[in-house]
Amino acid sequence: MNTRAPIIVIATFIAVLAAAGATWWWSENCPPAAWSEEEVAVLESLWLASLPDLPPDPTNAVADNPLAVEFGRQLFFDTRFSANGAISCATCHQPERHFTDGLPRGVAIGVSQRNTPSIVGTAYSPWLYWDGRRDSQWSQALSPLEDPNEHASNRLMTIANVVEDKGYWRMYKSLFGEAAGVDTMYSNIGKAIAAFERTVMPTTSRFDEYVAAVVAGDSERQATLFSDEEVRGLRLFIGEANCTQCHNGPLLTNNEFHNTGLINFVGEAPDKGRILGIREVLAHPFNCEGAHNDAARKECSELAFARTGPELIGAFRTPSLRNLENTEPYGHKGQLATLADVLAHYNEAPDAMIGHNEAKPLDLSDRELARLEAFLRTLAAPAAFEQNAT
Repeated sequence: MNTRAPIIVIATFIAVLAAAGATWWWSENCPPAAWSEEEVAVLESLWLASLPDLPPDPTNAVADNPLAVEFGRQLFFDTRFSANGAISCATCHQPERHFTDGLPRGVAIGVSQRNTPSIVGTAYSPWLYWDGRRDSQWSQALSPLEDPNEHASNRLMTIANVVEDKGYWRMYKSLFGEAAGVDTMYSNIGKAIAAFERTVMPTTSRFDEYVAAVVAGDSERQATLFSDEEVRGLRLFIGEANCTQCHNGPLLTNNEFHNTGLINFVGEAPDKGRILGIREVLAHPFNCEGAHNDAARKECSELAFARTGPELIGAFRTPSLRNLENTEPYGHKGQLATLADVLAHYNEAPDAMIGHNEAKPLDLSDRELARLEAFLRTLAAPAAFEQNAT
């Protein structure tokens, strides 16, 4: 009987396990591989330096007028445009919080139905709000003024505040001429606020500096900017995790609407999202095709060709990931308190409460999720905005 055969088999098995273990350890702990040309092209597409020039807003004739920017800036921070004299746009859109408020839902005179979305970079978006129920910054800027949970004001009070303030009235007349009808004056006030909001933009993050180093081929600079774990997280982001399917471009959003299966708070009915938002914007008098916008009808293609099908049930606008770590909580109702909660949700991708969850489970390990989170935190950078345009 050959007694050596079992010993040889066992020894071989142990050697194979040891080799596999060594290979795994090396893959998990060795320095990350250099970026391929294809990967560099993807990184460049996400780089803030690749952001195109600000597109014109044909619906707003004063969108880029410096006086309108200053008028709008003052209106944005003015609490007199609320019923209780204590609420301004900046109450919920706080500059130091990347123009959000850090709450699950906005709190002003009342409590809003959804989380406060950031307005940073929204000049590049054809749709505003989580459900896209407005199609311009100026029509969005007006909605909170009449919302009973936000400013709880009305059009006449808003106009009176402008007319009775000598500085405001001077700027208004310089921009729009003498008084016209109520709706015209009201929409003009929204256009001034929007002119200011167009200046609210993201700034260069550590991620952007890292991409600049990659493009320049500066490996030493890369090593000082990103840890190995952050590099691995970035590689997951553009690769296996497939995050760039929705979070693409320099603003890290495709500005589209997706159902990702977010669960509402206990006791709440499912939020239908975009399917109701598109119906509202199509019917709204301040939309791109309305009488008070400054665009020609042919310039309203986004509205004319917007999707209206059942795939929009439970869908919400993809948020930008810029300065993500400073805009918690996350989700259209603030359902996810931390970045770790966000990643855990997408790692599982549960069935949607309503409609169909488009997301597929990431199936990442805990270590991979930690790497992805480490990368996402490199996107932190404060927002820039016009401090004084005149």
